[in-house]
Amino acid sequence: MRRTIGWLTLTSVALAWAAPCVAQADTADLIGLWYAKLRFGPDVRGTLILDREDGGWRASLAGRSAPVRVAGDSLTFELPGNGGKFLGRIRRAPDASVVGRWVYPNRTTGPLTFATCGPGCLRAQVSPVDEVTTFYLKVTRRADGAWDAFLRNPERNLGGQWIPVRSIRRDGEAIALLDRNGKVLATGRFNDDVMSIPLRGNTYDFERLADTAYTDFYPRGRPTVKYTYSPPRKRNDGWEVARLRDVGIAEDSLVTLVQWLIDLPIDSVNTPQTHALLVARHGKLVLEEYFHGEHIDAPHNTRSASKTHLTALIGAAMLAGVPINPETPVYATLRPGATNLDARKQRMRLEHLITMSAGFDCNDSGDRPGDEDAIANQDANPDWTGMMLDVGMVRDPGTAAVYCSLEPYLGGEVLARVSGRDVPAMFDELLAKPLDMQRYRLGLSPLGRAYFGGGHQFVARDFLKLPQVYLSGGMWHGRRILSRAWVDRSIEPRFKLGSRSYGYLWWIQEFPYRGRTIRAYMQLGNGSQNAIFFPDLDLAIATFGANYNSPSINYLLNTLIPRFILPAVDDRR
Repeated sequence: MRRTIGWLTLTSVALAWAAPCVAQADTADLIGLWYAKLRFGPDVRGTLILDREDGGWRASLAGRSAPVRVAGDSLTFELPGNGGKFLGRIRRAPDASVVGRWVYPNRTTGPLTFATCGPGCLRAQVSPVDEVTTFYLKVTRRADGAWDAFLRNPERNLGGQWIPVRSIRRDGEAIALLDRNGKVLATGRFNDDVMSIPLRGNTYDFERLADTAYTDFYPRGRPTVKYTYSPPRKRNDGWEVARLRDVGIAEDSLVTLVQWLIDLPIDSVNTPQTHALLVARHGKLVLEEYFHGEHIDAPHNTRSASKTHLTALIGAAMLAGVPINPETPVYATLRPGATNLDARKQRMRLEHLITMSAGFDCNDSGDRPGDEDAIANQDANPDWTGMMLDVGMVRDPGTAAVYCSLEPYLGGEVLARVSGRDVPAMFDELLAKPLDMQRYRLGLSPLGRAYFGGGHQFVARDFLKLPQVYLSGGMWHGRRILSRAWVDRSIEPRFKLGSRSYGYLWWIQEFPYRGRTIRAYMQLGNGSQNAIFFPDLDLAIATFGANYNSPSINYLLNTLIPRFILPAVDDRR
């Protein structure tokens, strides 16, 4: 997914610069690592209270309050000033409570359950994921006296593609950031050892970090201690845990890999940046490591890897009796009264949406009417479904797969229409709760529709669960989540997308292993958000990263996994 739902729209800043070369005495104090961060909310957070008053209920949070609307078992309210809203229901005995989902101001939604806090009182904790933009500016000096610099941004890698800083100049209080060709990208002011620089619509105050300061710029800070392997900790999230050697994985190889990641010199904007690495085998989590300040409880944007959760949700809905299947017609479902439809649209089926072979004029390059940027990055029309259904056709459905994020989004809309249900509520009921997912966020369209083009947020242990369900033939701890037939059908290679094969929103790739090749099925998201399973080895791997639109985007996938992980796995079950 190219844009996270709810991100602040950013605009570029480029000012002219004409300054003489700077003497060493004027710029020596710029050498080092500089840091700046801006937070964009949400600010409405904390303990949410429901109080009974005058026969009704009132919700209050962070100084805002609203009446609660109750109709039968349903319960809804919306706080003023875009403070968030709740959509839920009253769950009766034996475990009476209020359950549902909270809709955050940044167009994400996640589960929320109220507990009693006394007579006529219920409470829940609203914990939004902060929207922040972080910049690190590393400045070094070349032998010729010029100053090299690069900008790293862990949330979106803005320093790689969008603000490609390669050097810095100073003239008194004036600062300029330049690209590799000497073109000025931004100018700012240097005062009291702070560089204030406008970047993408906001001013960032860069402060120098001391050499001894702990910083998430490095994988585990600097200096760091030698890595020692410990098995993951057992938590109340459904995962069984074990040591690597207990499941036939050589521990020394994985220790070498983690130490290699820790020791990476962050000396370029394109140095691979790993945020999390998890490995499970035979249904047990055996490696769990985090880097660059990420941690076990932090939801991470999984970008386009989120698409595959739609395939799982459709399969779970089918198992629950929802009358949907790959042959469900798209336009007869979403526009049943439409006349004079293009014959190709009349032939479009759900299967075409979840293989991205629907035939729309779309390729996510940014310049086609059905592209994600063209629809999700505009504010004039909030009806993304209508916009996509209006996009013209350029080929017959099912003839070729072309990357188009709005097609799985339409797939979610087909599921909503056929089921007559709220899709995020279905996700919670059919996937999240059975899989013990306790902290996640789904992205939404402006009209509150689940956006399966990408951008959902999961903690790493939950991100690894879908590959494990597929490895287990649709099962999770003895509970059937998906039918075996759906598992097999959804990973069947159907099209080529680039160098890889593609199934129902699953990527397929062959990997070298001990003189032969083995097949992997993958959820892939920009930046190295990867969740992968290898049926031949009963092995699942998940990674988070910050290699967005970077030459190192596939480094974890194509180099570290075949170099370090696969050779360490004993293929005897």
